[in-house]
Amino acid sequence: MARPTIGVLALQGDVREHANALAESGVTARPVRRPEELDQVDGLVIPGGESTTMSKLADVFGLADPIRKRIADGMPVYGSCAGMIMLATEVLDGRPDQRGFDGIEMTVRRNAFGRQVDSFEAPVEITGVPGPAFHAVFIRAPWVERVGDGVEVLGRVTDGPADGRVVAVRQGNLLATAFHPELTGDLRVHRYFVDVVRAAA
Repeated sequence: MARPTIGVLALQGDVREHANALAESGVTARPVRRPEELDQVDGLVIPGGESTTMSKLADVFGLADPIRKRIADGMPVYGSCAGMIMLATEVLDGRPDQRGFDGIEMTVRRNAFGRQVDSFEAPVEITGVPGPAFHAVFIRAPWVERVGDGVEVLGRVTDGPADGRVVAVRQGNLLATAFHPELTGDLRVHRYFVDVVRAAA
C-alpha cells in the first residue's frame, strides 16, 4: 500500500497534532467522527485527551461498537495517553460507567503519574523504533500494570520514581503509548505505526 489512509478519532483531544504527524509520515490523515468515516480508513489513531469524555462521546456519535468491530476484524489502531486507556481491557481509577474499545489485553491505571502539575519528560527506549531513546512527554499519563500473554512490552520509564513502569505496548496490530509523540516533532512512533498499517494491508 503506497499511501494508506489513517483516521484520527476526532471527538476530543490533540487531533490536529496527530494528523500533522501522520501527514509528515507519508499517509493521508482524516478526522473520524462518524461510522461512515471510520469505514474509509485503513487504520486509526486515538489521541490523548480525557478518556472519560472520549468514552461518552464515542457512544453519543455511534462509534464505540463500530470501532470495537473494526479492531476485532484486525484494523490497526494506535492510542496515545487517553488512547492507551481506551484500548485497554481493564482500567483502574476510571469512572464506573467508563467503557473503552477492549483491544489490548492489559490493565492500565488512569492518571498514574499524577495530576497536570506532575507532567514530565523522560527518555524511553522503544523496541522496534531505531535510533536514540525517545524523548517522551507525559501529561496526566497512565501506566500499564499488567499485560496479557499476547502483549509485547515495547518501552519502560528508565529513570526517576516511576523507573520500570511500562509505557509502550503492542498486541498484534494494536499499539499504545502512555506518552505524546505528536508533541515532540519526532515522527518515529508514527512511522512505526504506519508500517504496521502497511503490513496489515
